[in-house]
Amino acid sequence: MATEALPPPPGGTDAPTGPAQPTTEAFVEMQESAEFGELRRTYRSFAFPLTIAFIAWYLLYVLLSNYAGGFMGTKVFGNINVALVLGLGQFATTFLIAWLYSRHAANRLDPKADAIKSRMENPEAGA
Repeated sequence: MATEALPPPPGGTDAPTGPAQPTTEAFVEMQESAEFGELRRTYRSFAFPLTIAFIAWYLLYVLLSNYAGGFMGTKVFGNINVALVLGLGQFATTFLIAWLYSRHAANRLDPKADAIKSRMENPEAGA
């Protein structure tokens, strides 16, 4: 079985293979920059409060289910009781948070992250 030599890539062997790979020092420098700190603050100021609020809301539901059976069994209409309404509210809240995060990321996080990525891949362009 003979091995065939592969042809050189289009543009010759000197063609760039993609964006420059940043050095470890460049990553550390970016991590310590004010720009990266602002990106982290923007993420944390959204994610942490929403996470805490959702966990509190979920724990309230669990505690009510365990210790307030009479309240949770209260009929709202027909065979629909408070427990079912609050349980469906958990699903609705989850989808709402996912949608809010998607909007937040697209409007606030992604532009900052893209700017950092561009600077890391093309350091001479940002200088």
